[in-house]
This record gives sequence, structure tokens and C-alpha cells, in this order.
Amino acid sequence: MCGMLRVFLLVSWILYTMASPATSFAGEIQGRVSIIQGLTKERVVLPTYQVRGMSVPAKQEEKTSIDEFSRVAVYLELAAKAPAPEASKATLAQRNQRFEPELLIVPVGTTVSFPNSDPIFHNIFSLSKAKQFDLGYYPAGETRTVKFEKAGIVQVYCHIHTDMNAAIVVAPSAWHAQPGPDGKFVLRDVPGGTQEVVVWHKAAGFIRKKIQVPESGSVEVSFDVPVLEKEGVR
Repeated sequence: MCGMLRVFLLVSWILYTMASPATSFAGEIQGRVSIIQGLTKERVVLPTYQVRGMSVPAKQEEKTSIDEFSRVAVYLELAAKAPAPEASKATLAQRNQRFEPELLIVPVGTTVSFPNSDPIFHNIFSLSKAKQFDLGYYPAGETRTVKFEKAGIVQVYCHIHTDMNAAIVVAPSAWHAQPGPDGKFVLRDVPGGTQEVVVWHKAAGFIRKKIQVPESGSVEVSFDVPVLEKEGVR
């Protein structure tokens, strides 16, 4: 009888182990980003590179209303006990002589496609430390791909159109987000313990905070991002 009981307990334990995930996180970070100084300003493009060959003048749309929350990325810098992010795919399109979106957030290991949706040639490149590349000239309907294997900020430009610029935020973990129109964001299933939340704004740069994430339940965090009027895009 005791032998049968031991067998029953062993089988039950095996089934429980198989049914339970190897790693389970239940912490949650509820955050809010506040923009200081206002949300509308002039778009002033300041190229930080030497244009190769003939460039196309900027379009006549000199002033545009900018949604600052769309220029904000949020991610975890530290992710103790967390597995590496899974490889994924994303797209940064070229349309109407603009990059869409202006800010793309991806985890390490992501392959990004750069389709040309304009009826003209583009030549996309980056000189950033996190990733340097030059995709060469290619026409409408074609695309090129780049795999981002190192975390960091990758500034993207076009050799032909100096007013085109975008940023790819390559996050070191799978926990990343972009604030909604109200500035709020949520990071779910976060490992408990000390975690560093990083906010990066396309003009204002980095803001970091370390917080204690509970093993079960949520924690709140807020960030104030200073944005100056008529600040240049960088």
C-alpha cells in the first residue's frame, strides 16, 4: 500500500512539474510619463553626419505638431532571473519622405525590415555605436533588413533626404513599452526584486529609476521628461 502511495505521489509531482512553467513572474509596473514645458513645438532637424552625394531639400512642412509620448521609450535595464528576449521581427517603413514610426522599440535580437514605400530612391544608414550599417540605394517596393544584436539607441538617417530621421531603441530585455496618449504604461509579468526602469526621449535623453518590484502585485513609478520649446531633433 505504501509503495502504491509513493508511486501516486511521484506521478502527481511529475504532472505538476510538467504543467507548471519553469519561470513565473507576477510583478507589475504601472507607470506614468509627464512631459514638462509643452507638447507642441517646431521640428528643427539638425543633421549630425556628412551627407554623401547630392541631397534633396527638406519638404516645405516646416512646422508640425509633435506628440511627445510617441517619442518616448520605456524598458527594464535590469531583469534578474529573466530569460533572454526571443528573436522577433519589426518594420521601419519609409513613406512620404518620413520614417514610420519615428521611434521603434525592439528587444535585442530583433530583425528590422526597412521597406521603401516612396516612388523614389532611399539610402538608409546609421553611424550609432550600438549598430552601424549602410543599406545602399534601393527603389520603391524593395526592402533591406538589419539584425540588432546589441542593446542601445540607434539613430537612423537617409543619405539622400537630410530631413529624414528616426530612432530604434534596442531594449536589453523583453520588458519594454511606449506610453499611451495619457502618458501611462504597464510592464507585466516582471520578475520581483530590484529593477531599473529606463525612460528615453528622442530629444531629452535618458531618465532612470530603480524600484522594488513585488513578487506578486504592482508598483507605481512616475517620470518627468523636460522638453524645451523649439528644441532641435537629435
